Amino acid sequence: MTITESFSDIATPTGAMRVHVFRPAAAGKYPGVLFYSEIFQVTGPIRRTAAMLAGHGYLVATPEIYHEYEPAGTVLGYDTAGADRGNALKTTKPIAAYDSDSRAGLDFLKSHEACTGRLGVMGICIGGHLAFRAAMNKDVLAAACFYATDIHKKSLGAGMNDDSLDRAGEITGELLHIWGRQDPHVPLEGRNKIKARLDEVGARFTWHEVNGQHAFMRDEGPRYDPALARQCYGLVFELFHRRLGLGDLPAEASGSVESRH
Repeated sequence: MTITESFSDIATPTGAMRVHVFRPAAAGKYPGVLFYSEIFQVTGPIRRTAAMLAGHGYLVATPEIYHEYEPAGTVLGYDTAGADRGNALKTTKPIAAYDSDSRAGLDFLKSHEACTGRLGVMGICIGGHLAFRAAMNKDVLAAACFYATDIHKKSLGAGMNDDSLDRAGEITGELLHIWGRQDPHVPLEGRNKIKARLDEVGARFTWHEVNGQHAFMRDEGPRYDPALARQCYGLVFELFHRRLGLGDLPAEASGSVESRH
């Protein structure tokens, strides 16, 4: 389906946060998805992923995760300078600010005129970790986390001592975790630690490990694996369609069928 793209600057306890909004162009209400980016913020690959989600019938909000430190609209480059800046900000921002951003983003979606009120989250890299934490909000019904960094090390945020594993039992929605087995940022022992904790707290989750490197979902650069990406998006839509529903696309108006010659 065709989509529209816009942005809103929403209030958070740490200042205005820009969220990029992707939605089906057709009138109606759709489930909301808070979609978290990598450390580079809302890049071309992230926009394309958000647009693809919206095209499957979701109202998608993608926040600029470093809004306290960078001007609205800032995109960090997929290069050494961009990675250094993103990684520095990752451990500068307090964990409480990440959490209050999540709550603000979820409230924005829930109150949006085009939202059914059913909420999911998704994230890639640091975004996978942020989606994991956002799922601690009771109104999140489903969370898709792609190679979520730093959960096993407890190293997100200022002080590098987050409590994500400790709070895993607060997640009541269904989790989907997808990992690349060749990802050096989350090695086998790290993945096993996270899975053991989810088993310990009785989380409802599915777990997939594929032969992929870090950033294998990103459709730029040499690590992109389009075949794996296609399979993984199928897993996401199975989860979201089942847990969030499909919205209410209106029927086509009579007489609006396009004539082709």
